[in-house]
Order: sequence, then C-alpha cells, then structure tokens
Amino acid sequence: MKEKTSVNVPPEQGLQNQPMTLTRALWVGMAALSFGIGVLGIFLPLLPTTEFMLGAVYCASKGSPRFESWIRSRRYVGPLIKNWECERAISRRAKFVAVSMISASALFILLHLSNSWLRWSLIALLIGVAIWLITRPEPTLND
Repeated sequence: MKEKTSVNVPPEQGLQNQPMTLTRALWVGMAALSFGIGVLGIFLPLLPTTEFMLGAVYCASKGSPRFESWIRSRRYVGPLIKNWECERAISRRAKFVAVSMISASALFILLHLSNSWLRWSLIALLIGVAIWLITRPEPTLND
C-alpha cells in the first residue's frame, strides 16, 4: 500500500503557519534591530544603511517572511536591496549621498580630534570605504 506524502508547502508559507518559537523570535528581533540601525544609518554618516538592511532581510527570512516582504517593499531600501542582491551594484544617487556623508564625517573628525593615530586611522578608514563605494558598479536593471 502506498503511503500518503505531505503536500509540498513553500518554506515561507509553512514558516508563517507555525507558532512563534524562541528561535524565530530571536531572528525577528535581530531583523528588527538591524532594520532600526539601518534606518539610523540613513541619517548618521558612520552607520552603513545597505549592509544593515541586507542583514535585516536575511534575519527576517529566517524568522518572518512577512517582515522580510515588508522590508523589501520599503520605498527607500527596497531598490537598494534588489540592486545589491541582483548585481552587487549601488545607484549613483546612493553613492553620492554616502560619499557626501563620509566627507562630512571626515571633516568633523579633522576639526574635532587632535593630531593622533586615531584621527588618521579614522580618516584612512573613511577614505577606504569611499573608494570601495565609488568603485561599485551602477545597476543596469530598470525598475
């Protein structure tokens, strides 16, 4: 006699129908924290937005596909995430904003820190991040 097999349910649908476990709650908590830090990164120059949003999407995918979908649907971060995942690309506008904020941070550091190894280490780090950003390709996908 043939055994009954379970119907193949997509992982995200099966995950939503399960009760919230401690593991899922931790994933959702980490996603919320990453998303919050990413939002702060929009306004604070030393916090990267895209990396935290990518982390939020990853964590949300483990704990709450609905939260993941919500993050991806946000007007400001959805296209950034899509461009990075599909092409490892950063838009010209995002590069401009990021490098502008990095420049403002560097100027602030130059004006407020004494002439020490910390000052020059931070400046070197910021220059390195700016160069890395500038050298990323721009997206070719049309939305």
